[in-house]
Amino acid sequence: MTTSRPRSQQYDEEYHHQSRNHPGRSGKRETDGHNNASYPMGIPRSLLLPHTQEGGDSYYIGDIYEPSQIRRRLATKTRNNEHSSTPYLDYIDFLTDNGWPQLRYLADWMRVTTAPPKWKFLGQDDIQQRATRVHVTMLEYRHDGLRRCDVKSSAQLASLLLEHPGNTTGGIARLFVVQDLSRDVMELLGSQLDVDPMFFRGHISDYTWYNIRDPWIELPDMHIVAREQSFSHVRYAHARYFRNHKAFGRARLETGNFNVLRRVDQDGSSNVGLIRSRMSFWTQPRKAKNTHMVNSILLVDPSITEGFPLWGGYNDFAPCPSMRDEIPQKPARNSAAEKAIYWLEQVASEEIESITQDSRVLLQAPLCIVCSEWLTLLRYANTRLSQLEWEIEDPYLRNRQEDLSSTLDKIHSWRRRFPIWKGIVSETLSKVIRRANFAKTAENPLLVLERDFEIILANLNDLHERAERIMSVVTAMMSIEESKKALQQDRSLARLTYLAVTFVPLSFVSSFFAMSEDVTKLSQTFWIYFAVAIPVTLLALVVVRFSDTAVYLSRRVVRRFRPTGRRYVKSE
Repeated sequence: MTTSRPRSQQYDEEYHHQSRNHPGRSGKRETDGHNNASYPMGIPRSLLLPHTQEGGDSYYIGDIYEPSQIRRRLATKTRNNEHSSTPYLDYIDFLTDNGWPQLRYLADWMRVTTAPPKWKFLGQDDIQQRATRVHVTMLEYRHDGLRRCDVKSSAQLASLLLEHPGNTTGGIARLFVVQDLSRDVMELLGSQLDVDPMFFRGHISDYTWYNIRDPWIELPDMHIVAREQSFSHVRYAHARYFRNHKAFGRARLETGNFNVLRRVDQDGSSNVGLIRSRMSFWTQPRKAKNTHMVNSILLVDPSITEGFPLWGGYNDFAPCPSMRDEIPQKPARNSAAEKAIYWLEQVASEEIESITQDSRVLLQAPLCIVCSEWLTLLRYANTRLSQLEWEIEDPYLRNRQEDLSSTLDKIHSWRRRFPIWKGIVSETLSKVIRRANFAKTAENPLLVLERDFEIILANLNDLHERAERIMSVVTAMMSIEESKKALQQDRSLARLTYLAVTFVPLSFVSSFFAMSEDVTKLSQTFWIYFAVAIPVTLLALVVVRFSDTAVYLSRRVVRRFRPTGRRYVKSE
């Protein structure tokens, strides 16, 4: 039986066979772990990121136009099987085959429990460890206070979900804060709360553009469809400081351990990494059968522990308290999930009572975190542009062409980022904050943050225009430097021309007089050489010196008179 061999070995043999038969499918094949692979020494394969040089070709799982190789190899259940252990996954497979093709990538993600292109790097133990990973905090808002429960196992989460809301006296709403998704968490929350699969689909990946073969493509929904959805995705970017390049490398390995696909990009040669993250919020539709308690889900990305928050992080979302007030000591908040949970625990009692009318009240605190991260990042972007402007003004750098080229590359990276970030903030404004028909209430609790995000968008526009101006200045300076170099070369060529004009007549005259076989006969006529050579040389220099002037005057004469028939008449 083939199952007696490790799955990774079976895959390597099959992949090697497909690479021979389909050479266009993969450029460079990754070898098995027992061979001399092209991976960094000492780094587990499960931590490698897809779409990198180490990750190799990602289309081995099947492109968008062919069936999924992961489903073909790992699918064992159907939706008609009532005893399936993965009813939510079977439900997603059914939708994939019946009008929702983009859910195919979510189904593959659940089977691998991480980005599907990482499948070839994972053994059965890796998949099982990722699938059973649970980091969930349940916040139950009650009339008499707040109940918190930290969940670390699938059994504990299943027990909480099976609690009938009617049995919790005084309960108003339950919010499940999930840090990093997994198959078990998605299966339990999705099946017990009947969550729209597109909610999970929009959170697991992080792409800003797509190729025409990508199976991980996300096509936007029409407004008529999106307005009926009971979830929202909030994308944002933030910066983190690292001591050195090794610390940055360890941070990349941390992102390789995430289930959701996230990556940290280094900002040029600096020690700052830029990370794109997401927060996703879902609330139970009002048409759901359970009307005793509002159930909501907040998905938060896992945080990188390596490095430091840029400039120490942002301040609290409140003015400084008076020194005469009693100030309680606040717990450390080192991750996005801890920050979100802390501020969600501070929700005022009057806001708790309004959750049943519009559960987006629970999204205010996470949006404040997102807004603060944006403001910090914009301050860093302003700092970097100021540094680049200083580099341009430095006279030493202006005299070195390679430094201007380096500055141009740095500016180009920022010009590429600003339009992406502007699109993200505009999407948050239109699809999250200004969304009016999320619930049956006339008042939108998120509009209090509208002005803050408008300021962020305006700052991004200003920074984008500033980067364009800097780019124009650098390009102009490089053109001036090239012109100076060309002028210097012309001057050098002019000197060579004068030398040639000087020595060519001398060589000609000397060669002419050298035609005589008896040199002694020239003793009486040697002065004739100088008498002829010097005037000829002077004549040649005069001709070269005034040849440009003669050409210029001749062209003026030609322009002044134009031919008409057989006669030349003066133009008016």
